[in-house]
Amino acid sequence: MIDPTLAERTCYLDGTWTTGTGAPFTSVEPGTGAELATWRLAGVDQADAAVAAARRSFDAGDWRRRTPVERAAVLRRLADLLERDHEQLARLVVAEVGSPISLARTLQTATPAVNFRWAADMAERGPRGGYEEVLPPQTGALQSESVLLREPIGVVTAITPYNYPINMISWKVAPALAAGCSVVLMPSPRGALCSVAFLRLAEEAGIPPGVLNLVPGDPAVGERLCSHPAVDMVTFTGSNAVGAAVMTAAAPTAKKVVLELGGKSPTVILPGADLDRAVTPSILRFCRNAGQGCGATTRILVHRDDADAFLERARTVLAALPVGDPYAEATEVGPLITAEHRERVEGYLARAVDKGATVLAGGGRPDGLDGFFLQPTLLGDVHPDDEIAQDELFAPVATVFVYDTVDEAVAVANNSRYGLNALVWGDPGEARAVAARLETGTVAINGGGGSRPDVPWAGAKQSGVGMDMGEDGFGEFFTVKHLQWPA
Repeated sequence: MIDPTLAERTCYLDGTWTTGTGAPFTSVEPGTGAELATWRLAGVDQADAAVAAARRSFDAGDWRRRTPVERAAVLRRLADLLERDHEQLARLVVAEVGSPISLARTLQTATPAVNFRWAADMAERGPRGGYEEVLPPQTGALQSESVLLREPIGVVTAITPYNYPINMISWKVAPALAAGCSVVLMPSPRGALCSVAFLRLAEEAGIPPGVLNLVPGDPAVGERLCSHPAVDMVTFTGSNAVGAAVMTAAAPTAKKVVLELGGKSPTVILPGADLDRAVTPSILRFCRNAGQGCGATTRILVHRDDADAFLERARTVLAALPVGDPYAEATEVGPLITAEHRERVEGYLARAVDKGATVLAGGGRPDGLDGFFLQPTLLGDVHPDDEIAQDELFAPVATVFVYDTVDEAVAVANNSRYGLNALVWGDPGEARAVAARLETGTVAINGGGGSRPDVPWAGAKQSGVGMDMGEDGFGEFFTVKHLQWPA
């Protein structure tokens, strides 16, 4: 049972909670199909009010003129509050987006607190080069001295997806606030209740009125927030189609845009790799959060000599993978977000099979479960150019490709309009050499490591523009001003 007051007032404008003026929206629990709450989306008028509040607060300096230490203290208080309400937030994530409770307690709600503490540290440290960088004097006939000032970019529209509702807020809002920006947050309506819970904590932490505003809205609200002349920057995570609309809306006023637009990421298992070590993590990487993650590695490349052994292990792993009630501690795979999304994925699977694809493991809907569940699925006999090998499904579905040479594996891995993430398994030296050849922003070698806020998440090709997190992502929220005078 969620807190029913979360749906009463879902817009936060200039420090005041209010009801949306847009159409009604019903939040549905993916694990059961039951209605959670009905509330009203924000209207375009409220998008304008949110931008006006952010503009006022930024121009007045309510936040940006605080010292870095003062901003950092508020961000650390917010991290403390996220930790205080950790279990309550985790259960809200389970209810609203269907993530298994084990994932909800870690990547969904514990990691955001880590990210806000990192952002607090960055506020104190400043962007690369510092808030004020003194350059070496210019010599010669025109002697001069110069300083580079790095200043917050201004009003930021932050548009976040449903799949990791609080963590994605931390990726965008935490560094923006650390830099001194004012923010209008537009979450996916599918993650709006989690966003309301987060904004309540931000208010309690002491974020000044107008500095952080919330407007869960429809595409018309998003278009307004991306085109509004008083907005200086848009940061967005979502699909290519919506990303293109964001760029189009932002173009007339030449706004800065940072876009993370998804992936169709490969797992490359090199010849002779330790399959006992590689198979289970490779399966989990496309099943985590029911495959609803931009970095899910959904194209698996295996050498011909290892293909049978890989499939034997993969079938064993998938058969034992707990699928079901996301509140159950043992569950690894929960539901997809909506019935419509599951039907879309099933359409891809049906078309692939009609074209000659083979279901190697899994597939279908699990028996005896309400909600929007889909069994994890491995497909074979798929051509690398087929739609199911090219389109991001956001589901626990992966295709297996058998290769004969490493060059062939690299070519298939790079045969994608996306370039966001990858896994490589094998001899460390060989794996690093192959990783360097992959056209992607991140490569985990032999399992990689844990989530790190201090490194950027960036995509090549159509996976996006700009970066989230890390020092490079923090730098996205600044402008650079050059001051120069005669020596």
